[in-house]
Amino acid sequence: MSKQHKDNLQEPQNPLANSGKFMQENAKSLAVIGGAILALILLYFGYQKFYLAPRAEKAANEMFKAEQYAASDSLSDKAIKGDGSYPGFEAIADEYSNTKSANIANAYLGGLYLKKGEFQKAVEALGNYSNTGSPVIDPLVLGMLGDAYSELKDYSKAVTYYKKAADKSKNSFTSPLFLKKLGLVYEELKDYKSAAEAYGKIKSEYPDSYEASVVDSYIARAEANQ
Repeated sequence: MSKQHKDNLQEPQNPLANSGKFMQENAKSLAVIGGAILALILLYFGYQKFYLAPRAEKAANEMFKAEQYAASDSLSDKAIKGDGSYPGFEAIADEYSNTKSANIANAYLGGLYLKKGEFQKAVEALGNYSNTGSPVIDPLVLGMLGDAYSELKDYSKAVTYYKKAADKSKNSFTSPLFLKKLGLVYEELKDYKSAAEAYGKIKSEYPDSYEASVVDSYIARAEANQ
């Protein structure tokens, strides 16, 4: 065996041996990458502070009038479209996207469109809503999506959203309400067993709710049709 070959066997290469050389040779590239990352971080926080924050404040200040109009059925069009001096929910949702006010405006819009019978518009507005963690608003939005799909006779999607609404934040206010609606949709689908199960959950899991006090007749009807 040659001396050179022996030396190669005795001194295996260390894959990290040249790491210092790598750093030296690529110092310029690494500096560029590091600078780009820093620039992105600065841009992100600048965007949050100097763009999103002022827009969010302006949207919140402008939305109060639309909220006042939303409380009255006769003024619902002004709540949606604005009154010439203050924007309606449509404009707020469009112009101030990525703000909390725009998100809430989409929830308002969905409810107002439902009341006006514009169910496809309700689906679109409610679909633009992002969960906030609210134990009331989040399940209500899901439930309104169920309502819109029910009115559009898309019962399979209605079932999906009523289930989500009932499970989103289990409480005696929203959950039994949407379990009842879930049962009614199952009846439309002739799935009376699932309807009886939905109604039964109201009685067993939310016995103190209003829906529990009237659900016996619904259970009896569903069971009679099985």
